[in-house]
Amino acid sequence: MTDLILAEKIESKIFLIRGKRVMLDKYLASLYEVKPIALRQQVKRNHERFPSDFMFQLTGEEVKILVSQNVIPSLRSLGGYLPYAFTQEGVAMLSSVLRSRRAVLVNIQIMRAFVNLRRIALTYVALKRDIERIEKKYDKQFAIVFQAIKQLLEPEGKKERKILGFGASSS
Repeated sequence: MTDLILAEKIESKIFLIRGKRVMLDKYLASLYEVKPIALRQQVKRNHERFPSDFMFQLTGEEVKILVSQNVIPSLRSLGGYLPYAFTQEGVAMLSSVLRSRRAVLVNIQIMRAFVNLRRIALTYVALKRDIERIEKKYDKQFAIVFQAIKQLLEPEGKKERKILGFGASSS
């Protein structure tokens, strides 16, 4: 049960920033049960392990957007600094820098959460593709139905009709 709760907790802390799925240093520190400043210090001491595609610092504008979307309760909750965002690879690298048993176990759960979100995203893309394919298929079928209805409503070429019955001649 704790794995399930942890997985849900982790997935709720993965955000899409700059087109990448990331976790913020504050939430990672909480999961690792270390202070955020200790996590940032380890990262700074090992900066060569964290290239820009593993980790980046958010801009003030990005933080404002996260606060406005209620992802972060307020600017104060960040502790007065611009947070670092870690991609899946950056999170994996954290376990080699933090070196605690807890870090290893948490990293395993985080990797599973990233993989699960990727699986969900792929399922969504496949489902969307299937719906579009079905929609096109039925659009074609309905086009045939509408064409048949139009043919029924339109008279066949205008034929000259003979007038039946008595008519008054004007001669």
